[in-house]
Parts: sequence; structure tokens; C-alpha cells
Amino acid sequence: MGLGRAFGQNYRDLAAWNKISDKDDIEVGQVLRIRPPPSVAPISRARPARPTESTATRERKAAEAKKDAASEAQATSAAPAVAEAGQLNWMWPAQGKLSPTTDRNLKGIDIVGTTGQPIWAAEAGKVTYAGRGIRGYGNMIIVRHSRTLLSVYAHNKSIMVREGQTVNRGQQIAEMGDTDSSTVKLYFEIRSNGKPINPTPLLPKPHS
Repeated sequence: MGLGRAFGQNYRDLAAWNKISDKDDIEVGQVLRIRPPPSVAPISRARPARPTESTATRERKAAEAKKDAASEAQATSAAPAVAEAGQLNWMWPAQGKLSPTTDRNLKGIDIVGTTGQPIWAAEAGKVTYAGRGIRGYGNMIIVRHSRTLLSVYAHNKSIMVREGQTVNRGQQIAEMGDTDSSTVKLYFEIRSNGKPINPTPLLPKPHS
């Protein structure tokens, strides 16, 4: 329809706006609407659909984004956790040879010693757990030092404190042993918001 091309409109739109069913019915002098009426939207014409991502691709991108966010959050929270722990006056919880733990699932340190030697509270706090209810840790003690910080003492021969008891820094809380362990040692952890942090930089440097 030449009229539509002249005004840059599609002839189907012109026919609809002017309620014309047959283009041959247009008469000379007839007034035609060349723009859509206020209450009528132009007839939409289908456009080629853009290629969409597959479900697998979307899931992969979502997983990568989640992983990146988790890594960023972990990196962001690690520094404040160490900084808070560094404000406390930690001491070595036992004498002995420091040995990296052989269990990759654990994040603390092993201090190898002799049966019955004293285990001390590394910092003042409140005993929140004292018992043998967690497999693989033997006789274990957990001391809470703040709202977010706690320390863990595992494989003890005997426990000398009770749950709910307040302990001082350097107070003996247990005797070293080998419960749930193949060697006599203390497994020691410092945790912030339930996550273990490396305790070695927080402890005094051993005497040479």
C-alpha cells in the first residue's frame, strides 16, 4: 500500500486504525488516520527471537557467581576475625613439640607430649563443652572467650573442669592423653564464628 510507505507506516496498521477491511474501498477525498488513535497500540510484528542461554549455561554462571561471592565474603571476614583474635593475650596450652595435623579436615595444631602433662586454658573464658561426645576428638574441652571466639582442646587423658565453669588464662583444665588418637598429644584450635583460624601467629614465639 503506497500510502503506508509514504508516511512510514505499515499498511496493516493503517487499515486497522481506519477500520478498512479492503484496501480497494478507499475513496478519493476520504480522510484517513495516519497515526494510531490514543487508545490503540500499533500492531506488533514478530521479530526474530534472540538466542537464549541453555539451562546448563545459566546454572553454571549462577554457580560461578555464587562461588565468587562466597570467596569474596570469606576473604572479607577473615581479616576482622584474625584482628579480633589478635587482641587477646593467648598462651601456649601445653608444652611439647609442635606438629602439623595430619588430618586435612582439621585446621588446628598438634602439640606432642607425654601422658598426664598439664593442659592449660590458652586465654580466660567460660567452658561451654567438656566431654567425649564428638567422635574423633576424644575427651574434649571447648572454652568460649568472646561472643565469636572459642578454643578447642582434644584427646585429653582426663578433664579437670565442668561445663559452665569460668577459667583463667593459664589455669590447668586437663591432662594430655591419647583418647581417639594414635599418639599422646593435644589437638588445639581457635575458632571465630565457628570457623577455625590459624592459631600459630596468635601464640607467643617458642623459646629457642
